[in-house]
Amino acid sequence: MTASIQTRIAADGGVLYLIAFAPDHLPPVRPRDLAACWDAAHAHAALGRAGPTRHFHFAGRHGPIELTLTDADALAWAAAVEARAALATPYGLALCLRLLALIGLLSRSAASRAECRLHRGDAMLSRRLLGAAARLPLGPDGQFSSDPPP
Repeated sequence: MTASIQTRIAADGGVLYLIAFAPDHLPPVRPRDLAACWDAAHAHAALGRAGPTRHFHFAGRHGPIELTLTDADALAWAAAVEARAALATPYGLALCLRLLALIGLLSRSAASRAECRLHRGDAMLSRRLLGAAARLPLGPDGQFSSDPPP
């Protein structure tokens, strides 16, 4: 994907990403990269490394789509992805949105939670869940267009 992602300083001092396409045009990612971001996100959150507010302005087919991250955990997860793969690239942005979508999925889907093992405050995801989260298409809202099969 050669589509453009530009960055600016937002009015609140955070990072503004101007993205020339909709979230559903982001590519799939490698499961191992998503797993590495998952681990890094937990480490960032545990250390309180939230990072700046992030504003994503997508140019959607039916009008602009705006996503803003202000939650400390979401900001820590975004900072962890940024440390591994630049969010100003389609692949880095795909990793970030898939990581956030995966966390959302775990909060609402009992079948997905069954693919997650908690141990000493850490969450280990099954290969099957990571593989599905790496490949499932994103919808125009940046979430998975469908939940992974159990």
